[in-house]
Amino acid sequence: MLSKVGGIWASKPSSGPHKLRECVPLNILLRNKLKLALNAKEAKFIVKSKDGNVAIDGKIRKDTTYPCGFMDVITLVKPKISYRMLYDYKGRFGLAKISNNESEFKLCRIKRRAMGPKNVPYVVTHDGRTLRFPDPMIAANDTIKLNLKSNEVRGHFQFKVGAKVMITGGNNIGRVGSILKVEKHDGSYDIVYVRDENNLEFSTRLNNVFVIGNEKSEITLLKKHNYKGIIEERNERDARRPKREYEIDDDAEDEE
Repeated sequence: MLSKVGGIWASKPSSGPHKLRECVPLNILLRNKLKLALNAKEAKFIVKSKDGNVAIDGKIRKDTTYPCGFMDVITLVKPKISYRMLYDYKGRFGLAKISNNESEFKLCRIKRRAMGPKNVPYVVTHDGRTLRFPDPMIAANDTIKLNLKSNEVRGHFQFKVGAKVMITGGNNIGRVGSILKVEKHDGSYDIVYVRDENNLEFSTRLNNVFVIGNEKSEITLLKKHNYKGIIEERNERDARRPKREYEIDDDAEDEE
């Protein structure tokens, strides 16, 4: 999202729920993606306002470099507009505009399930949350639907064949499809085979697969979420580009 000629410096995200290379600082999001500020100083005024202008996952944040990562819900408080952070089909962060009802929940991937002190079961999610006494049916690699207001689990989606998934890492990052099969490899990475909406099949590591629904997506997606070849992208650009008067129409020549 940064300009190629704008220098090599950028804000570093603060320590938070997401890894350093898997998040974007809040001020860069406001300035470069939402275009609400012309520079970092204006973005700082917006974030550090006394009333609080920006909420992430339902909580007002006043740290200009707060890390915003995958599946986070960013809400502009006064205009009451919400966005969800997702990947596009080229692995870049994008903001999907969502309704007020959809902004009340968030999908969280279960990284592990364990037993704590005094035999209290708990699960750890991809954004650093620890939830005690989860449903016994919830297992690692499943996805839960978390209510951001009450912090309660409102449902969960199992990691199984046929589930709708989004890829969050590797060469296929950002692609959306359905699970075909899972290959177990002892002592190595488990491999998941996925078929996307263009009926193309690909494989990736198990850790890169994020379940977003049973048969259809439970969240609003971006417009582009599946792979396109360089020839398809060229044809799309040519279709959008207006023809000039001196250009020869190949189709007309063929008809003659």
